[in-house]
Amino acid sequence: MNIIVKVQRYNPETDDKPYFQEFTVEVDPNERLLDALMKVKRFQDGSLGFRKSCAHGVCGSDAMRINGKDGLACKTLVKEVVEKDGDTVTVEPLRFMPVQRDLIVDQSEFFEKYRSIKPYVINDEEVEEGERLQSQEERMVFDDTTNCILCASCYSACPVLEENSDFIGPAAIAQAFRFLADSRDLGFKERLKILDAPDGVWPCQNHFQCTKSCPRSILITKRINSIKKMLNNQKKQQES
Repeated sequence: MNIIVKVQRYNPETDDKPYFQEFTVEVDPNERLLDALMKVKRFQDGSLGFRKSCAHGVCGSDAMRINGKDGLACKTLVKEVVEKDGDTVTVEPLRFMPVQRDLIVDQSEFFEKYRSIKPYVINDEEVEEGERLQSQEERMVFDDTTNCILCASCYSACPVLEENSDFIGPAAIAQAFRFLADSRDLGFKERLKILDAPDGVWPCQNHFQCTKSCPRSILITKRINSIKKMLNNQKKQQES
């Protein structure tokens, strides 16, 4: 079948503003959208810019907006975004991050926010021997959040960032939960000033768009609400 791939193009060195360009591509319905983009780059326009690496939904490199929804091009089948021959699929870069070229965005601020929650186990207690052990039950409390590939799909999907660009974002908060819920971690107080702040966890309005967009099926909204409960419980303990 032939489909039309409508791509947002933008080269800051030559373009005043973004524009859309259409490419007709022959594809199998069971091929991935990434395959279609590769055909465009290899055979029609080598200047098309987008990221890719593993092509198996592990690295998160090829996150983009596909027909207005955020996700990975390598995990999106052609038949999921078009119905019949001649249909159009629209591809745009992720939102809330500066476009460097076409579908490539500058993720510096996204990762700066991620690093601000100290995404590692904080524990300076000495271990007598071996390592800090953890039961399977303790691990399962936060297990889904360990699947995050930092693709930023949830960040781009978040409606809160439309009005508050300083919001730390769902990916950072979900990863904060991953460590706060870790039985080995003692970093609650160190992360408190970031999470319990006007641009921390509280702006989340439970739109669930982050959870819907996550290619790794992480329960992001649930994890955000869990941190809110942690913070409220801590305040109640301080008041009592």
